[in-house]
Amino acid sequence: QVQLVESGGGLVQAGGSLRLSCAASGSIFSIKAMGWYRQAPGKQRELVVYIISGGSTNYADSVKGRFTISRDNAKNTVYLQMNSLKPEDTGVYYCNANIWTDYSRVVDAWGQGTLVTVSS
Repeated sequence: QVQLVESGGGLVQAGGSLRLSCAASGSIFSIKAMGWYRQAPGKQRELVVYIISGGSTNYADSVKGRFTISRDNAKNTVYLQMNSLKPEDTGVYYCNANIWTDYSRVVDAWGQGTLVTVSS
C-alpha cells in the first residue's frame, strides 16, 4: 500500500504565497510521477502540475509563471510553491502519485486533500 500525506494549505490574501508538501510512504519501489490537482467548489478536479521521474514538468496554463513544483527524491516528497495567488486558485488541492510498488505494478494514489483559500 501507498499513502500520500499533504500539508501546507490555508487562508491567504490575493497576491500572497503558500507552499504545499506531499510525502509518499509505504511500498515504494520507485516513483513514476507525482503532481497536484485541485477542485474548486462546484467544478471538476483539474490538473495543476505534475513532475515525472526524469524531471520533466507539465503545468496548467493558469498557473504557469506563478507555481513551481519541486521534489526531494530522498524523502519521496514533492512541494508546490504557489506565488501571486488569486481568488480563482481557491480549492482543495490533491496530491497524486503513480508509484511502482514492484517491477510490474503501478499504483495510482491520492492524498486526502488540503484546502487553499485565497481572499480578494
